[in-house]
Amino acid sequence: MTVAQRELAVRIKALALSLGFDLVGIAPAVASPNRDRLRAWLDRGWAGEMSYLLERFEERTDPARYLEGAASVICVAMNYCFPQGEAPPQQAPAKVARYARGDDYHELIKPRLYAIADWIRDQAPGTRTRCGVDTAPILEREHAQRAGIGWIGKNTCLIHPQVGSWLLLGQVITTLELPPDEPRTDHCGACRRCIDACPTQAIVAPWELDATRCISYLTIEHAGPIPPDLQEKMGDWLFGCDVCQEVCPFNAKAPTGGQPALRSRFPGGTLDAAEVSHWKEAEYRRTLKGSAMKRVKLPVLRRNAQIVLANAKLSKHTE
Repeated sequence: MTVAQRELAVRIKALALSLGFDLVGIAPAVASPNRDRLRAWLDRGWAGEMSYLLERFEERTDPARYLEGAASVICVAMNYCFPQGEAPPQQAPAKVARYARGDDYHELIKPRLYAIADWIRDQAPGTRTRCGVDTAPILEREHAQRAGIGWIGKNTCLIHPQVGSWLLLGQVITTLELPPDEPRTDHCGACRRCIDACPTQAIVAPWELDATRCISYLTIEHAGPIPPDLQEKMGDWLFGCDVCQEVCPFNAKAPTGGQPALRSRFPGGTLDAAEVSHWKEAEYRRTLKGSAMKRVKLPVLRRNAQIVLANAKLSKHTE
């Protein structure tokens, strides 16, 4: 690498940090060495209804198919760990995953990625870029591990040794060749807390997730009826699930995030399942305006709320 390329990399990282990202690293834009493993995972049916993972498989597993001439992937991460506060009195508190408690992170991250991409093109005319959060066909955790941001834990979440796994990821793929960072090595060791704690046993083995059993998948991606044997195991989760992250030792002392927009808009990180189960369209739109929770349509949220209510009643009867 030339001195100029190294200087550009340093300046790109400084820009990313100045824009509010907590971590930044650079990975080479290489094809995934896990392509066959991903294909086998899809063939098992473990992606459930997430057909989009298969539809753009070639782009997803090779950055050069997503952006011709791709040379580098600039990976960033933003910490969304915030104290949840006290929940108000509720008939049946229904939990929301931490990442969705504040404003929609897509709208927070995308403009900052575009700012990095614009700066790169200004500094290196003729350079091409493409940006992505989690809706683009990019294996974001794999690139982030290669960029030194963290390692992929046994629960398949990306983990940083000091920041933990409460991380929102973004990428700028570019044709500009930049010096890559050292990949992050695994530090999970013999720990299996995430595997043992999963309420639905969705983590069938280290680094092996059956998404069709995952509470996050069931409450967000799965539109139809939820199998009866999994409903009780959903407990009080309305949207997403944080169990495997809550038990992770690397999250025990996770620092508080620095972006106020990611603070919980729901006191205690919960909504009242009794209220949600009777929401009309107007209440849904008003409460979730500017929230990532709007990815789930009202009928699915009401379905989830009804399951939380049923589980709350069952819990009272067994106390």
